Amino acid sequence: MWYVPRPTTFPDLVLWNRARVAPLRSKIVTAMADLFAPTKPRTQERNWMPFVIGLVAVVVVIGIIVVLTRNKGGTGAQPNPYAAKLQISNPKLSAAENYVGGTVTYLDVTIANTGDQALTGADMKLALKNSMDQVVQTETVSLHVLVENRMGGYPDLVDLERSPIGPGQNKTVRMTLEHISSDWNQSYPEMQLVNLKLK
Repeated sequence: MWYVPRPTTFPDLVLWNRARVAPLRSKIVTAMADLFAPTKPRTQERNWMPFVIGLVAVVVVIGIIVVLTRNKGGTGAQPNPYAAKLQISNPKLSAAENYVGGTVTYLDVTIANTGDQALTGADMKLALKNSMDQVVQTETVSLHVLVENRMGGYPDLVDLERSPIGPGQNKTVRMTLEHISSDWNQSYPEMQLVNLKLK
């Protein structure tokens, strides 16, 4: 770039300044145009392999779960032939409000052991029906023996393992139902002793 001396007259000074500013202005305009120019979307090929591998893994896991649950389908509540020697009588229903404001239903029954083994554990399978005599809810609940509290007041609930029902004995047991269908007809449910533990 060569040196151009600064003019002394006003018209020459205006022309001289324009000549100096023009290259700088064109650089600024070019930079601004590049800055605000729409960017072209980058074309990128999508790699589908991780997606396919993940999908295959999910299908395999679901298949394994289905096979395992199908094989264990009938192992829930198991009846025992000894249940015929355990007579259920004197059912009593009661209800109380729990500490969170919900209603808890209690079912007390007397179990008489007419066999030759002690009952140390059991569950009761309950079938609750509606007014059309249709089963609206089934529950399998654990049994707890009602034991008189020596200090007075409400009886204590004790596991059957700690207070078994021996041969020739009868004891009152309690079942607790937290949630009951609103369609229940309020009558005693059908009861079946399952998952017996004998000694």
